[in-house]
Amino acid sequence: MALWKIRQPIPRGLALGLQVGVWVALLGLWELVVKLHLLPVMSLPDPLNVAKALALLVSDSSLATNIALSWWRIFQAFAIAVAVAIPLGIVMGSFGVVGAFFSPLVAFMRAVPITAFLPALIGLFGIEEGMKIAFLLIGMVPYLISIVVEECEKVPDEILETAATLGANRTQVLALLFRASLPAVFGAFIILYDIGWTYVILAEIVNAKMGVGAMIETARKVLDFDRVYAGIIVIGLATFLFRSLLRLAHRRLFPYRVG
Repeated sequence: MALWKIRQPIPRGLALGLQVGVWVALLGLWELVVKLHLLPVMSLPDPLNVAKALALLVSDSSLATNIALSWWRIFQAFAIAVAVAIPLGIVMGSFGVVGAFFSPLVAFMRAVPITAFLPALIGLFGIEEGMKIAFLLIGMVPYLISIVVEECEKVPDEILETAATLGANRTQVLALLFRASLPAVFGAFIILYDIGWTYVILAEIVNAKMGVGAMIETARKVLDFDRVYAGIIVIGLATFLFRSLLRLAHRRLFPYRVG
């Protein structure tokens, strides 16, 4: 069949139907598992009860505050990561001596699971905001540096040689590298925000007061698993929203980029 041809595009309507269908299938499987009592009630609540908990959660005025606080923590770490990783990544991708010096450290930071740093960060920064931002930075900065270095190295030497021939100085050539790699780096911001939402939940469990992660942890402590699952859905929706906004910005800023 043509639909099973490798890299064969499918009609938009079919794609939309399949995207909706996977959620319908998942919901049906969830309901089946619950009705057949295949798992303990506490570990997998009834979908209807989760829907009711979600409705109560959405009507709760504190939900917007929790989402905004989690987003603000992510944004702070995101801004610092961009300010650090982009200049450093460009220099690493441009000068072999700098790349050779920093590459082992970046590789080490990417290889070690971020959760391993949590006890050390608590010892260094305590359990307040500083620890949470530092935790997010450890996850964001090494990833973004690697992307910037990779994109800088992809810029053809001919472009840099042409710029130098036309009289560009070293600073101008570095600026050219930045502009040439910016579309791909901006695309990486989408993944960076996904990383932020993943890790902020872990950070907010420590000294849980406010934030989406704290909200879920509070529900878990009182064994309100309907609310736990509702919180997971809220996180998914919030992440999808911010990802969609970044994708829209990417398409508007770089319409010549595919995808």
